[in-house]
Formats: sequence, structure tokens, C-alpha cells
Amino acid sequence: MAAESVFIHIIISLSILLFTAKIFAEIFQRIKQPVVLGELLAGIIVGPYALGGLPLFDGQPLVVLDETVKHIGELAAIIILFIAGLEITPREFLRGGAASFTVGALGVIVPFFVGFIVLSIYGLGTFEILLIATALTATSIAISIQVLTELGKMQSKEARLILGAAIVDDILAIAILSVVVTMVQSGDSIPQIADIAFLILKILGLFAVLLIGAVLIVPRILHREKLWRSKGSIEGITTAIFFGIAGVAAYAGLSPIVGAFAAGMAVASTKLIKQVEEYAHKLQFIFAPLFFAIIGAQVDLRGINLEVLIIAGIIIAIAILTKLVGCGLPSMLFLKDKTKSMRVGIGMVSRGEVGLIVAGVGVTSGVLSTDVYTSIILMVAVTTIITPIWLKKVYKKELIQN
Repeated sequence: MAAESVFIHIIISLSILLFTAKIFAEIFQRIKQPVVLGELLAGIIVGPYALGGLPLFDGQPLVVLDETVKHIGELAAIIILFIAGLEITPREFLRGGAASFTVGALGVIVPFFVGFIVLSIYGLGTFEILLIATALTATSIAISIQVLTELGKMQSKEARLILGAAIVDDILAIAILSVVVTMVQSGDSIPQIADIAFLILKILGLFAVLLIGAVLIVPRILHREKLWRSKGSIEGITTAIFFGIAGVAAYAGLSPIVGAFAAGMAVASTKLIKQVEEYAHKLQFIFAPLFFAIIGAQVDLRGINLEVLIIAGIIIAIAILTKLVGCGLPSMLFLKDKTKSMRVGIGMVSRGEVGLIVAGVGVTSGVLSTDVYTSIILMVAVTTIITPIWLKKVYKKELIQN
């Protein structure tokens, strides 16, 4: 009976999160604000740290945010990144390889080292600094994808650069996360540069193998017309494929969303792209708002005090400026356009999953104080909220000028 009660609680939580996200999406659509912002705000409001915390389910909080709900959010992220991959073929991705790698790499290196230097001056402990610097590296690309899709700008040069750079960014951030988490959990000293470089090259190599494998195998499976005749077979097989590749990526030590993106690019090069796109976008109607609501629901603002606000203010300033400089400036070399380069920088500002993972690892290992933990959560929340507003605003200027 207890297991049944937990299951019912999860179903009710998902229902409330999705329903509220769609209501807020409608409201924000009408007031001409990014829909994704409404979905995030919905999660914050009905999450377990706000109204969802009211003891209305057998004396427990109305909305639960357990591992099952978080895993459903991760599945939603896989779907969002698969759909993003459908927007770009492997050939187009490789064509922008130098630009994506440069912008993505600097989008990791600049925040990490600026964060490390500034926070060292502030006087925090070494492991705390390393964890915060790691939390500053990875972009939450799902936020920018949703805004660019909403604005009909996914085919623009800057959107493609944001996509490519964010994938490189994510791969490198995972490499840094692997090193730092190992250090924190084992208490070891800082590893040799050669060891770090080897790990990064290994992870980049894994992604290359994954992408090549997906491009070679996926079209061969989908193009067997004689095999897939029953209604829904292509859609079902495609879903199995992108979840499977996401699982392989996770098993190999990459983020599952990187695998989903590779699967999307592989499908983009097939003649079935239109059929799959139509199906995938219907999935997005459900899973995208659910993902953003679950992300919003993880924001706990109850632990805010003056010390938290000071640390959070420093971290947020670093988070925003380092992505604008680290991603926006190098974009100028490739886009030859100041406005478009600025959009790339803004599109890379949002933090998300990696920041939350780092915060969780830090607090469970006892390395992060409660104040620093709350500051990281606040940084993730603020960057996630301002990115869609800022991105829509810079595109709105273009519409007014035209």
C-alpha cells in the first residue's frame, strides 16, 4: 500500500506541475513574454518549496520532488535535445566545427578560471571554489532552444552556433565535473595537467565515436521500408533509438543529452526527417513544459540571507559576464556581426543541470556550506530566468528595426 501511495503522489505531482506550466505558458504567451519563463515560474510557485509544500496529501507536501520525478525531468531533457539535433545535419555540424569548438571551449575555460581566481580572492576553501567554478561552466541549452524555437530562429547562423557550442560546452563541462567530483569525493590534491588533458581528449573521442556510429547505423535502420509498415513503427523505433543512444552515452561517461543530440543529427540526415519532426514536436508539447516546471520546482529560496546574497551576487555576475565574454567575443570571429555574436553570448548564459548536480555533490559530501549551496542554486535560478527574457528582447529589437 505504501508503494501505491508513493506512485499516486508522483502522478499527482506531475499532473500539478504540467497543468500549472501550461496555464502559465498561456499567460506569458498573452503578455508577450517567453513561454519557457512562465513554465519555470510555474514550477517555482507550485514546487515543494512554495505552494506545493502545503501538507495536503495525507499530511505530506502536495508536490513531491523525489528521484522518480527528477528522472522524468531528465527524460524530458533527452527529448528536447533530440529535437534540437533534428535541426542540424552532421555535415552542417562539422562545417561549423571550428566555430563551435572555439566558442564552446572558451565558454567553459573563461567561467572556470575567472570563477576560481575571483572566489580565491574572496577567501573560500579550495574544494568549494573548484565546485563553484565547475557549476559556472555548463550551459543549459534547453532554455535557449525553447526560446529560439518560439521565435522561429532555430535556422539562424547564431542559433546553429549556440547549438554546436553548447554541445562542446557540455562535453568539456562533464570532463571538468568528472575531475572535480573525483577530487572532492576522494580528498585528493589537484591532478596533473596531463591527466586532465587526457580525460578531456578521451571524452571528446567518445563523442566523436558516438556521433559517427549514430550517423552510420540510424539511417540504415530507418530506411528499411519493407520492415516498418505498421502505423507508428517509424516513430516508435526512432524513440527507442534516441533513448538507446542517450543510454550508451551515459554508460560511456557522457551526458545522455549529448547522445540524444547525436541521434537527432543522425535522423536529420535521413529522408524520414519530416515525419519524425512532426511526431517529435508533439512530444515536445508535453515534455518541454514538464521539464522546465521540474527545473523550477527545484529552486528553494528559503535559505536566503545576507551572506548568501553577497556570494550569489558575485557568482551571478561571473556567470553572466564570463559567458558574454567567453562565448560572445569569439563568435565575432565567425559571424562577423556584433549583434549576432551578442545573441550567442546571451544564449549561453543559462545554467542548469550541471550546476544543480555540482551543488548536490558538494552538499552531500560536506564540502559546500549551506550558504554556498544556496548561492549556487540561486545562480542557476537567476541565469535560467533572465536568459529567455534577454534573448527575446534582443530579437525583438531586430523585428522593430525591420
